[in-house]
Amino acid sequence: MITEIGIVAGDIWHYLDEHDKECMLSELIANIEKSRENILMSIGWLAREGHVRLEEKNGDYKVTLRQ
Repeated sequence: MITEIGIVAGDIWHYLDEHDKECMLSELIANIEKSRENILMSIGWLAREGHVRLEEKNGDYKVTLRQ
């Protein structure tokens, strides 16, 4: 499971890098072909490691890649 979370975290990082360094969590869930649960766990990992910042916006979350 840890390996899969790492792979999805990489997918998220690349998606953000290719889309102006930020997007909404709902966009990630819609566009990355992994389960919602794996995406959420991977976002948590990236946030814990300081690679992304999360900001609540209207019931969704903006995910921003940190430089």
